[in-house]
Amino acid sequence: MDFLSANVFVIALVVFVLIAISRGVRSVPQGEEWTVERFGRYTTSLKPGLRFIIPIVDQIGRKVNMMETVLDIEGQEVITRDNVMVRADAVAFYQVVDAAKASYEVRDLEHALTNLSQTNARTVLGAMDLDEMLSNRDMINSRLLDVIDQASTPWGVKVLRVEIKDLSPPADITEAMAKQMKAEREKRAEVLEAEGLKQAAILKAEGVRESQIREAEGRREAAFLDAEARERAAEAEAKATEMVSKAIAEGDVQAINYFVAQKYTEALRDVAAAPNAKTVMIPLEASGLIGSIAGIAELAKTVGKQD
Repeated sequence: MDFLSANVFVIALVVFVLIAISRGVRSVPQGEEWTVERFGRYTTSLKPGLRFIIPIVDQIGRKVNMMETVLDIEGQEVITRDNVMVRADAVAFYQVVDAAKASYEVRDLEHALTNLSQTNARTVLGAMDLDEMLSNRDMINSRLLDVIDQASTPWGVKVLRVEIKDLSPPADITEAMAKQMKAEREKRAEVLEAEGLKQAAILKAEGVRESQIREAEGRREAAFLDAEARERAAEAEAKATEMVSKAIAEGDVQAINYFVAQKYTEALRDVAAAPNAKTVMIPLEASGLIGSIAGIAELAKTVGKQD
C-alpha cells in the first residue's frame, strides 16, 4: 500500500508540474499583445513569441489585436448649417499602440470609437453649408481625423485615417443641383462660343486691315515709281529740247526737222489710235518724215561728238 501510495503521489506531482508548466508558457501570435494580470491587477504585456508567466499567480487578461483595423462608421442623418438633411457614411482606420490602455482605460473600444466618430461627424458636418460640404471632403476628413485622434489618445489608440464614403442629399436637392449644374454648363458653353465668335471677328477685321494696308502701300509704291518714270521722261525731254534749241540757235537745219518729225509722228499716232479708224493712209510726204528722222539721227551723232 505504501508503494502504491508513493507511486500515485509521484504521478500526481508530475501531472501538477506539467499542468503548471503548460499554464506558465504562452505563445503570443504575431500582431497581438496579451496583458498579464496578477491576482486581477495588470502587471505587464506579452509581446509576440514564446513567453513565460508564473502559473496560478499570473493569468492572461486581454488579447489585444495590434494590427491596423477598419472601423465602419454607421451612416447617420446630419443637418447642415443651411438646414439640409444629408446622410453621411464614413470609415476610419485605427491601430492600438498601447495594449494596457486599450484594455483597461475604456470598455468596448470599438463601440466607443464608433460613437465618438459619429458624434464628431455630426459636429463637423453640421457646421458647414451643403455646397461647402460636398466640395471639401478632404478638409472634412482632415478635421475628423484630428478630432477623433485627439479624443482617442487616452485609450492607447492611434487613428490613422478617416474617410467620408458618401454624402447623400435628399432627392429633390439632388435634382435641383443637377439642374443648376446643367445650367452652369450651358452658360459656360455659350460664353465659350461667344468668345470664339469674338476672336474670329477680330482676326477677320485684322486680316482686312492688313490687306488694305498692304494694298495702299502697293498703290503708293506704284505711284512713286510712275512719278519717278515721268520725272525721268521729263528730264530726258527737257534735255532733248535743250539740245535741239541749241542746234537751232547755231543754225542747224536738222534741229528744225526734229520738231517737224516729232509733231508729224504724233499726228499719225493719233490717227491710228482713233476708235473709228479702219484704214490708215500714209501721205506721199512720208519720205519727208523719213528724211526728218534721218536728220534727227544725224543731229544726235553731232551732239554726241560734241560731248
